[in-house]
Amino acid sequence: MAPTRTTLFETPDWTELIGSPALTERRKEAEERSSLTGLPSFEEELWRYTPIDELEPSSYELDSPGGALIDLGLTKGLDEQAAAIIHIVNGQIVSISTIDEAVTVHSEGAELENAIGSVVGPDFDFFADCNLAYCATPILVEVAANAVVASPILIRHHTTVENLAWFPRVMIHAGENSESTVIEHQSSSGVDALVCPVNEIKVGQAGRLKYLTVQEHGPSVWQIATQVAETGRDAHVSLSQVALGGSYARARIDTKMTGQGSSSEISAVYFGRQSAKHDFRTFQKHEAPHSNSNLLFKGAVDDESRAIYTGLIRIEPAAGDVNAFQTNRTLKLSEKAWAESVPNLEIENNDVKCSHASAVGPIDEEQKFYIESRGVPADIAEALVVKGFFADVLKGLPSSMVSEAIDLRIEQLLALDMGRS
Repeated sequence: MAPTRTTLFETPDWTELIGSPALTERRKEAEERSSLTGLPSFEEELWRYTPIDELEPSSYELDSPGGALIDLGLTKGLDEQAAAIIHIVNGQIVSISTIDEAVTVHSEGAELENAIGSVVGPDFDFFADCNLAYCATPILVEVAANAVVASPILIRHHTTVENLAWFPRVMIHAGENSESTVIEHQSSSGVDALVCPVNEIKVGQAGRLKYLTVQEHGPSVWQIATQVAETGRDAHVSLSQVALGGSYARARIDTKMTGQGSSSEISAVYFGRQSAKHDFRTFQKHEAPHSNSNLLFKGAVDDESRAIYTGLIRIEPAAGDVNAFQTNRTLKLSEKAWAESVPNLEIENNDVKCSHASAVGPIDEEQKFYIESRGVPADIAEALVVKGFFADVLKGLPSSMVSEAIDLRIEQLLALDMGRS
């Protein structure tokens, strides 16, 4: 019996999407795969603990209407010091400005098409296939070999249209022995929308890349994001996530140490309020020997919000002399809030040092009492403990301006909660 085909979105006019006939054919194949696979189920391990069964694709319209960028949020003030600025609104490029000659931005052409799917290949998952099929404006950012790009490359994705479904795709190729920083800002107004971005990152031999994703969607947006990074020999990638919004905000983050001596760092700060749901799934995959990875996630859930973290460290048989660590800690600020942490190890080589740690619980009462004993009111003492909890992750972000803005935003969120209580 032939598989049942389910069409989740109206098939687009392929002639309106960027790309050669070969790319169009790949798009059609991806749509076919996604329609045959259908939406994932929470009964699948990859979607365990998630409300994926609540997603109704028929509620959203596949389109790319464009529009104006109206809110710079936590990345306000970065433009003056950026090496390149890319604005994409509701599926259309608003502007591309390149200041540093070592940075090249492609919005079409053979280089772009060859990059699509080079890290996140066919059958990766349902939403990656949808992204390949429906992405209206993929972007490839190349950093030249041996270049040191001192200023950040700034990418903004903004959503303002009600019931819109769109699929941003960004590819980053950091050349051999290059050094660069990318800051991606994902934001929206108060609309109900579905946004499913895919990031494909390649770091060449001895390259060094820092990638910060700042997510501050409105309270009705569903975001299902995928970010996968490959590191070459002696290369290093640092992936940082800040998640402060969304109705359901999922981020899958993979780092693949494919080159000998490669390394990665993954960090995240997340803060859930009201009925928001934050979902993180990470994979640290060591394919090459003498490689290292470290993960540190810290979050807080308040009101009736929920958070789930699931992480896997995978050591392949050929990956000897590996160090890999994973830590996730979540603060519960409300009795009705819920959080789950599920770390995992798969080790196929004995020459490794691996550990994982997780904790979910209320704030440290001893710390709070110590601050109160100095004459600080209880609500302020609690806020100081929470801010201190996030301090080490915020300090490690690649932009001090964004770090300070996030620290202030967390302070504002805590003040709102105290005022409501």
